[in-house]
Amino acid sequence: MRLLSFVIPCYRSEKTIEKVINEIIAVVRQRDEFDYEIIAVNDCSPDNVYEVLVKLAAENKKIKVINLAKNAGKHAAVLAGYAFVSGEYVINLDDDFQCPVYRLWDLLAPLLTDEADITTAKYEVKKESFMKRFGSNVNLWFSEQMLNKPRGLRFENFSAIKRFICEEVKNYKNPYPYLEGLFVGASGRIVAIPMENRTRADDNVSGFTMIKSISLFVNGLTAFSIKPLRMASLIGFLFAAIGFGYGMVIIVHKLMNPEVLLGYSSMMAVIIFSSGIVMLILGIIGEYVGRIYISLNNSPQYIIRNKINLEMKNEE
Repeated sequence: MRLLSFVIPCYRSEKTIEKVINEIIAVVRQRDEFDYEIIAVNDCSPDNVYEVLVKLAAENKKIKVINLAKNAGKHAAVLAGYAFVSGEYVINLDDDFQCPVYRLWDLLAPLLTDEADITTAKYEVKKESFMKRFGSNVNLWFSEQMLNKPRGLRFENFSAIKRFICEEVKNYKNPYPYLEGLFVGASGRIVAIPMENRTRADDNVSGFTMIKSISLFVNGLTAFSIKPLRMASLIGFLFAAIGFGYGMVIIVHKLMNPEVLLGYSSMMAVIIFSSGIVMLILGIIGEYVGRIYISLNNSPQYIIRNKINLEMKNEE
């Protein structure tokens, strides 16, 4: 019997999580050679999703619950689930019923035939707002540049990995985890499977707000790449060269025509613009320094309040 581990970070999904879990069970039962465990991580959700998970776990011991003490974010919640998986393959999915779980066997096929170590859904049309699509596209472009990720590869909310990838990823103990960077760093054998993204099964909007998207974007830039620092150095050198060249032009112009008055407005514009660039570069450096400081303090990725159907021997 081959065990599949499903990891579901839960936030504001009291109306959808039971539907998601029931679909997982129904799909896995299509293949007699597979069994399942479902690890649902309550990321300090403000609704009653934890009570729903407690009820489901009492009815089915294969449903395991991790209750976080405070909101840690989706990626940290997934890592909390990874710490307790037992399956040969680990499947990541959302709690809102958008993931096409009925395509599970298509998602797993490249892993079962050893064609890939990681698979992810590839949605031709995503059921999300314009602003979220825009943010996702910006994040995709920057991740390609900063993480040397294959062009056009987008990690969606429905993906699967081999167990050794999970073991490698969960070794990352620093704050600000970024799963996409961890996956790309663990293996280059990644396959995207075309699928259709479904609409949410409730009337809630996504809990992944613009602020969280920006925070995730910053994590990706600063946790797995020093290219922003190199860009800051390049920008500083470029503006220093421009400033030197502009100064030489002013000196020559003044020597050739002593009656020319120096322009106050243009000078102030240059000062304000260059000062803004300097502050931006200092902000990038400060972000790195701050994250180094927090990492040295061993700040935890997540804090577990309690667990259900998880034995103590699994705890790390």
